[in-house]
Amino acid sequence: MQPPAGSQVSRVPAQRAPSEQLPPAPPTPAPQPPRRRMRTVLTVVAGVLALLCVGGVIAGYVLYNRAAAPDRSAPDVAVDNYLRAFLVDRNDARAALYTCERGSQLEALDALRADLLAREQQLGATILVSWGSLGVDDRGKVASVVTVVRRSATIDGVQQSLTDTWRFELEEQDGWRVCSGNQTD
Repeated sequence: MQPPAGSQVSRVPAQRAPSEQLPPAPPTPAPQPPRRRMRTVLTVVAGVLALLCVGGVIAGYVLYNRAAAPDRSAPDVAVDNYLRAFLVDRNDARAALYTCERGSQLEALDALRADLLAREQQLGATILVSWGSLGVDDRGKVASVVTVVRRSATIDGVQQSLTDTWRFELEEQDGWRVCSGNQTD
């Protein structure tokens, strides 16, 4: 309800106590530090990403070493890998990983590859080299492997091939290594 118009009541200011009589203001609480939830989340995410990256690098290193390391686990595996590196890929550095460390007698295979290269150049054709099953005679730290090496090419539209039986002698030297190879025919 409003006082009547012209009344003095509406014009009287409210009585206030002097400022000395006011109770002291309560102390203001210490300001709360701003919540750092976002910083915590970013720190956790960065830590997880760093661990994943380190784990990925370690996994990549292990997988690379397994893939790049020569497989010399058995005599037949070593001969297969040696023949692939030396006669198919023609990669002397890779083939050397499968040969004996203290001198090998692989002159016959050197001659076979030289003959392949000369015939390819002479005939203008690519000669493909393959081999059959690898028979292993394992005698502890030494072994021999026998296989049939096939050389085939298409010359003037005619498929031609030659086969020779080869014997490889191997030794266990930090894995199986090919020490000699000779044609047996």
